[in-house]
Amino acid sequence: MAQKIGFVGVGRMGSNMARRLKDCGHEITALYDVNAEAAQALATELGSQSVAELKQMPRLADVIFTVVTDDKAMRAIYAGGLLVRARGKLFINCATITPAVHVWVEGKAGKAGAGSLEACMASSIPQAREGSLYLMCGGKPEVFERARPLLEQLSSALRYIGPAGRAAQLKAIVNMVMNINTAGLAEGLGLGEALGLDLATVREVLSQTGANSRVLATDGEDMQKREHSCFFSAAHAAKDSGIALNLAKMEGLKLPLATATKKQYERMVECGLGQLDKSGIAELTFKGRRPVQPAQS
Repeated sequence: MAQKIGFVGVGRMGSNMARRLKDCGHEITALYDVNAEAAQALATELGSQSVAELKQMPRLADVIFTVVTDDKAMRAIYAGGLLVRARGKLFINCATITPAVHVWVEGKAGKAGAGSLEACMASSIPQAREGSLYLMCGGKPEVFERARPLLEQLSSALRYIGPAGRAAQLKAIVNMVMNINTAGLAEGLGLGEALGLDLATVREVLSQTGANSRVLATDGEDMQKREHSCFFSAAHAAKDSGIALNLAKMEGLKLPLATATKKQYERMVECGLGQLDKSGIAELTFKGRRPVQPAQS
C-alpha cells in the first residue's frame, strides 16, 4: 500500500532513498534539509514539498525517514519540532550515530505517541538508488514489523538485530572493520608500488588469497588510480571509528588497530581531505604522493 513519506536529510543517501520509494509508487510528501536549496531541488524533481520547519513534517507525512550526519544533528531535529503532533507516526532513523542516541530517540518518540526504529545501512549510494541496501534494524519488534514493507523495498537484505541501540552497535563494528581493512589495503598497495610491483597483479593475487576483502573490490583500483570520488567520506570514517572506540572504552577494551585507523582518517580531515572517499587514505601511504585536495564545487 502506498504511503505518504517524508525525509529529513536529503544528501547522497537520503535523496536516493526518496527516489527509490517514489519509483515504488509511494508519495514523497515532505522534504527537509539544513541545505534548503538541496531540499527544494529534490522536491521539484519528485513533485514533493520542501518545508522550512521540522514541525511541518508530521502533518504532511505518515512515515518519516531521518538521514542526518551525527549525534548533534539527530538530537537537534528531535528536539527541534519533529515530534510536534506526531502521534501515530513512524520514524525510521538511518544515520550512523551512537547507540545511546537511538535509545534516546525511541524514548522521545514514545512519549509523543509515535514509533521509532533504527535502520542502519551497510551500503552506499548506488544501493540506495537501486533498493539493494543491507539494513540492520533495532527497536521494538512491532515497530519493525510495521516498517518492514517499506524497508523491503529499499533493501536486498533486512535483519532485525534487537532492541533500540543494538543495530547501531553492530553498525559501529561493521564500519570499524571496514575502515581497518581500507587502511590496511592502502598500506599494502603503497608498499607494492614502492617495491616496483605491478599493482594490477598485486590486486589480483590479493583477491585470490587470505588478503581478499570487499574493500579490495570497491577501493583497490581507485587507490591505484587516485580516483576518490566520494561514496563514504574520510570524515565519516573518522567519526564512525570513534563511535566503535567509545563503545570499546565503555567495555574496558583496547583496540589498537581501530585507534591507529582513526588517527589516519583524522589526519585526512586535518589535511583538508575529509570529503574525499575513504579510499583517499592511500594518499597518506603511497610513497611520493602529496595529498590530493578535493575539487572545488
